Amino acid sequence: MNPKLRNVLAVIAGWFVGSIVNMGLVSTGHGVYPIPGIDPNDMEALAEIMPTLESKYFLFPFLAHAIGTLAGAFVAALIAQGNKMRLAMIVGALFFIGGILVNFMIMGPMWFTATDLLLAYFPMAWLGGKIGVVISKKKTA
Repeated sequence: MNPKLRNVLAVIAGWFVGSIVNMGLVSTGHGVYPIPGIDPNDMEALAEIMPTLESKYFLFPFLAHAIGTLAGAFVAALIAQGNKMRLAMIVGALFFIGGILVNFMIMGPMWFTATDLLLAYFPMAWLGGKIGVVISKKKTA
């Protein structure tokens, strides 16, 4: 397969897998810590109640963003033909942009926004990329 095409597919696959992991954890979080009287699909209601929520309600969103990014970067690094870390970081950047958008649409507390944007995306993309690089090297050795 053409290396450029493979790398584009690596980023798409990483984004797709990371998104599935993200949504699975967000859904799990709504089951573990349901917000009383709020439909989790109603963004307006979530935006209204967000500033009043306890910290436990932010655990699963953070985990979803961090582990989704980690999984996506890992998949991208595994599939990539070359530039594995660069492609893993591109996946991290895509999730970071999504994180910025979500944090502006549903304004949470400043501590969560800062923690989410600083720790859930680029550090996890770097870690996922490193793990993918190590595993790729073991497969070819």
